[in-house]
Amino acid sequence: MERTLKVTGKGRLLVKPDRIRLCLTCEDTCREYDRVLKMSGETTEALKDVFESLGFDRKQLKTLHFNIETVYESYQDSSNAWKRRFDGYKYVHRMKIEFDADNGLLGKVLYALSHCPAEPEFTIEYTVADPEKCKNELLAKAVRDSGEKAAVLADAAGVKLGDIVAIDYSWGEIDFVTRPVNELMMKRTEIACAPARAYNIDIEADDIDVSDTVTVVWKIG
Repeated sequence: MERTLKVTGKGRLLVKPDRIRLCLTCEDTCREYDRVLKMSGETTEALKDVFESLGFDRKQLKTLHFNIETVYESYQDSSNAWKRRFDGYKYVHRMKIEFDADNGLLGKVLYALSHCPAEPEFTIEYTVADPEKCKNELLAKAVRDSGEKAAVLADAAGVKLGDIVAIDYSWGEIDFVTRPVNELMMKRTEIACAPARAYNIDIEADDIDVSDTVTVVWKIG
């Protein structure tokens, strides 16, 4: 029977974010289905207008999720029994747009969104432009760590480390994201006295800290 040594290596990577991802959510309720569809379309076009005015291509605003659902409200009838009645249709449209990590541009975007009639809720995420490159570097670190551990264990056990028999990796999704800012909802009433057409944004996002593991099986003799 072939003798083997199975060692799990861990790779850790600190990545400086170079992209900003805005995730926007618009939602509203109306009693007529056709009207709620029209409202959602008008809101989306208003947001595209905002980004186009800042030099973006309208197609850069991508849909992540869109849904229309029936809304009911609970009430008590004359006999105090709880019932439900139709209250309308609610749409939820989640979108995203990405651009280079530039606080100056972010300040312009936030100012423009705060003056947009859509008044979306949004989160600010910092990510990387080339996640595949980062994933490959992370995996390489994990494999090297496995080899270093295997060499130590083989030496301590008095055996010779041979060829690799198998490599086991889960291929899990790694999200290269950091969120230094909580969810915001910019209201025009909150910025009515803003003196400039951009907010002074001073955000220095922390490095993205990610890790992953790889299990390597080695022959020993």
